[in-house]
Amino acid sequence: MGRATPQEVVLPLGVQVLADLPLAIDPDEVLRFQGYKKGVDAPTPDVRALFDDALAEGTRLMLPRAVVRWLPVEARGPDTLEAGGEVLTIPLAGERWGEVEYVAAAVVTIGDALERRVAALWESRELPLASMLDSVGSGAVESLAEYLNDVLCQQGLAAGLAVTNRISPGYADWDVAEQHTLFRLCPGSPVGVTLNAACFMTPGKSISLLVGAGARARVDHYFSQCARCWMRDCAYRRTPARRTVHR
Repeated sequence: MGRATPQEVVLPLGVQVLADLPLAIDPDEVLRFQGYKKGVDAPTPDVRALFDDALAEGTRLMLPRAVVRWLPVEARGPDTLEAGGEVLTIPLAGERWGEVEYVAAAVVTIGDALERRVAALWESRELPLASMLDSVGSGAVESLAEYLNDVLCQQGLAAGLAVTNRISPGYADWDVAEQHTLFRLCPGSPVGVTLNAACFMTPGKSISLLVGAGARARVDHYFSQCARCWMRDCAYRRTPARRTVHR
């Protein structure tokens, strides 16, 4: 397949607000937040029943949404990417991502209703359910970030571009203080997410992220995006899917 020319590249530049997003919450991921190790610890029937109750309640409370903004990269260096008039300082970005021509900044959230319910359960001393429901929320927002990464991957492929794995401030050696720069590129306000001076998001069950895209961008440098992608029939798949995050 030939490379797309700049004239052929069509990305949905600008701000996109995505609502009614699907969630496929992995029970193993939720139990990991509870301290269980997959293949090592076996939850008892009462723990499984507690998970089922928390999952049912959490599903009713969650409102999964995302805001995304694709931007062309204006300049790049070994540890920097410039887009939208902002400079993102990401250690080893050039080595890990290669020739990135675009970036997508995004914020995903499940809303604040689940967190308010967890707080009420703690107040009423219903501690096991409060803890499990909180873990369900954590697993849900991680699933949502994975799903969005896959959506961005498909948008890139449609434009003839490879899309990198997601990174977030505070991870992959990226200073958490860069959260402010990311929010200037893509404010969370369209989906009700705010950022305070200490870089904490409200609602707490929210994730900010960044991906890169380019005809010669590097992907799968620390885990396989293709192995988690929900597009099982993608012509560009490098490895079989382990499990889908899309129902």
